[in-house]
Amino acid sequence: MTQQPIQVIGGGLAGTEAAWQIAQAGVPVILHEMRPKRFSPAHHTEHLAELVCSNSFGAMASDRATGLLHEELRQLNSIVIAKADEHAVPAGGALAVDRGQFSQELTETLSQHPLVEFRRGEVPAIPEGIVVLATGPLTSPDLATDIRSLTGMEYLSFFDAASPIIVGESINRDIAFMASRYDKGEAAYLNCPMNKEQYLHFWSELKQAEQTELKDFERETAKFFEACLPIEEQALRGEDTMRFGPLKPVGLSDSRTGERPYAVVQLRQEDKAGQLWNMVGFQTNLRWGEQKRVFRLIPGLENAEFVRLGVMHRNTFINAPQLMHPTLQFKQRPTLFAAGQLIGTEGYTAAAAGGCLAGINAARLALGKEALTLPPTTMMGALFEFISSASPKHFQPMPPNFGIFPELGVKIKNKQERYGKYRDRSLTDLANWLNNL
Repeated sequence: MTQQPIQVIGGGLAGTEAAWQIAQAGVPVILHEMRPKRFSPAHHTEHLAELVCSNSFGAMASDRATGLLHEELRQLNSIVIAKADEHAVPAGGALAVDRGQFSQELTETLSQHPLVEFRRGEVPAIPEGIVVLATGPLTSPDLATDIRSLTGMEYLSFFDAASPIIVGESINRDIAFMASRYDKGEAAYLNCPMNKEQYLHFWSELKQAEQTELKDFERETAKFFEACLPIEEQALRGEDTMRFGPLKPVGLSDSRTGERPYAVVQLRQEDKAGQLWNMVGFQTNLRWGEQKRVFRLIPGLENAEFVRLGVMHRNTFINAPQLMHPTLQFKQRPTLFAAGQLIGTEGYTAAAAGGCLAGINAARLALGKEALTLPPTTMMGALFEFISSASPKHFQPMPPNFGIFPELGVKIKNKQERYGKYRDRSLTDLANWLNNL
């Protein structure tokens, strides 16, 4: 008897990982991606797993939340993290990638898998059979309507934004200096220093800069996600908000002067050649002309050439606590799985993690096996337990963090030591879980 293929809808990080896990389990899979026949407001290529905001997967250290998630995914043979490791670019303590090479190779790798079938084009309704929804925060309108019909409820919404990218040759290296905070690891960031007068002038102009007008329904229903707060929104919150956020100078000093600036704008390398640089923390909804005017007030960027200006778009997510099991199955339809930002997890690595578990469980269901729940002492397990059990009334997207972990059973005041214990427990419990499958 020929096995019916599982259908994965969406070729982002979650969908790519889900399709890979299904195929690696020996089950045929159809991966649907509407690009290039239809593009979302944020995408620019037809490749799988296109990174539309930052090129960073977060901190690498395993005693950091995202770094621990990286390690868990490596144990689970994640294709996304494997390719991120392969195409990493210098980024201090972060795992950042050459986004073009990363997505192109993922596309080639999956297209060559004998059990993966690509179908380009929009899917207007949820198909029958075993399905993984990985359509992301910009689900197409027809499919979104079908999901609302299935769940009987409206989406929740927030806004996400992408930072500008600058041509490296246009950055004034007589002003910008290479350094990583506290000189940790390789000096991988370009830093544009500001004195107090320069900072206050920049802050004043940023507050007054003209923003792209939001539509009426967006103003009424959307909320900013704090981890992706637009830089101009931070400026409006007070004179020092940016200095305690993305422009904090702590741990940075200009080796040429030996002094710590009043504020610092950091640029992170986008590609292996170092030709493109991302403005760290500068997600924005400013009009494009205003971005050029205001951001060129930053010392070192007075002649900046922008290859991509910041954009902002509405993201949507379902009320996962009301709809989902920690196996990432829908409560009312066990053959339907979902993963990624659609279910209210936040960040690239969390999207890959959701795709990984959804793919594993979809394949198990096709093979007549029981769906699995990860140990809650792992970052993946804790994250999916949270999104399936939080208060539905107050549910908001959640990034990986140690605050959702079960307690250790012993009080450890030192944060770094405590996080190290969380990591050790997590990796041990995951290894034991895998050995007992």
